[in-house]
Amino acid sequence: PLGCKVTLRGNKMYEFMERLINIAIPRERDFRGLSPKSFDGQGNYNFGIKEQIIFPEIKFDNVDTIRGMDICINTSATNKEGAKALLEVLEFPFKK
Repeated sequence: PLGCKVTLRGNKMYEFMERLINIAIPRERDFRGLSPKSFDGQGNYNFGIKEQIIFPEIKFDNVDTIRGMDICINTSATNKEGAKALLEVLEFPFKK
């Protein structure tokens, strides 16, 4: 097993979010949108990615094993409605 936790803030967070939303997530196989039911009720959103190679920075030839990851978006919202509204403004691709 392999584990790691990274916290991004400020410009690095926004750069990651932009690449995640506009480049990486749309590259996921059979992607039909993120579940709008993955909010925890305290303003956070959690989802999983099955393959790390959806990020263009990761070169397929350098990957020995395809791995996934869990991503937790912590917002300043205090409930799921506020968090969902914020992520919709950021153009998160939720299922319709």
